[in-house]
Amino acid sequence: MIPAVALVSPVVSSLTSAVTGVPASAEAASAAGAGNDFTKMLSEAVDSFKGAESTAVAGIQGRATTQQVVDAVMNAQTTFQVALSLRDKAVSAYQELSRMAI
Repeated sequence: MIPAVALVSPVVSSLTSAVTGVPASAEAASAAGAGNDFTKMLSEAVDSFKGAESTAVAGIQGRATTQQVVDAVMNAQTTFQVALSLRDKAVSAYQELSRMAI
């Protein structure tokens, strides 16, 4: 496995567990409102990581062009950076809330 792809696998696993931990029933989704959009975004991020990994493996095996591999990896990198930014914002918001006086 490519070292960069190996680094993505733990992120994919954690995002997959985050997606599967969200209620998927229609009632819960309608009650959650924005939670449904967040779940959809996480699912798309996981799909992007998995697609990049499979394209990289296909490139190693000679079934994908270099351009396809680079495009897939760059899209996964962009998705990863967005996910990190969202995580940083969530942690920052939690820290701000924990500092508030009750």
